[in-house]
Amino acid sequence: MRGWPLGKPGFLGRSCVLRYADVKTYHDIVGDGGSRVAEQVGELRSRIAARLAGVRHRVAVGSGKGGVGKSTLTWQLASALRRNGASVAVLDADINGPSQARLAGMHEVPFVPTADGVALSRNRDGIGVVSLGSLVPEGEAVDFDNVSKGESHTWRATREFSAMAELLAAVEWGELDHLLVDLPPGAERTFQYAEFLGEQTSFVLVGIPSDLARGVVTRSVAALRKTPNRVLGYVENMSGYYCSECDDVRPLFPETGDVNLGIPCLGRIPFDPELASISDSGESVAEARRPALRAVAEIAESIHSTLEKPR
Repeated sequence: MRGWPLGKPGFLGRSCVLRYADVKTYHDIVGDGGSRVAEQVGELRSRIAARLAGVRHRVAVGSGKGGVGKSTLTWQLASALRRNGASVAVLDADINGPSQARLAGMHEVPFVPTADGVALSRNRDGIGVVSLGSLVPEGEAVDFDNVSKGESHTWRATREFSAMAELLAAVEWGELDHLLVDLPPGAERTFQYAEFLGEQTSFVLVGIPSDLARGVVTRSVAALRKTPNRVLGYVENMSGYYCSECDDVRPLFPETGDVNLGIPCLGRIPFDPELASISDSGESVAEARRPALRAVAEIAESIHSTLEKPR
């Protein structure tokens, strides 16, 4: 039989058969049915472009998997760039696990509306921060209304990207040297945000020195090869741990030798328990004598120098 029978014979009649030829696909639809969807999307993109016109460099920081210190590194890079005199802001795109507000010490600072949108709030060091962690208290999940119950998986990504688009279009970003975007984890998310943020956005990937994490990073690299976006390189986080008592960096993962992920290694950062505690409390990480912060400072300078060169 050619088609899909609906129910048992006699339930809706033997002739009630939905034939393949009767099913319209997305590509069969002409126009937008009067909904103005295409026009509205175009208007939103124009608003985003106008808001970001004063941003010289956009850098998205992504990871193939969670738990590699991506968000903390994003904040430390922003701090290092700021210490070098750059004007910097951070957009927290990890809607389900926003952490930039806490890292900035701004998790209880609400958004401030203006006559033309939303003001870019800055922390004590002058770094702009836009994070849903400022709006949604920790302990509460970020949720969206859904078209139908039990179908959140169908609409979730669409609603999340819509929310990010509205944030980009509403915030008064002003003149910035660098806008860092803290991405949600996952190779697929990295690819989606490459398309969403546009080819002007460069990427930095974060991993840890384990074969599992490196393997996932290579998936993100493969995904980004399908886009025109520039991949600056990857950072190997937690590359050893810093022992403050002996002032030495000791191994944290088994040595596996040099690994080629197909993109430049921008640097290796040791895990520093004290620095992690400072970051979690939202305190300033301006002290750069610690090995981890020295490594971050070198990586930030490398990123800035690369971005300043013609592509």
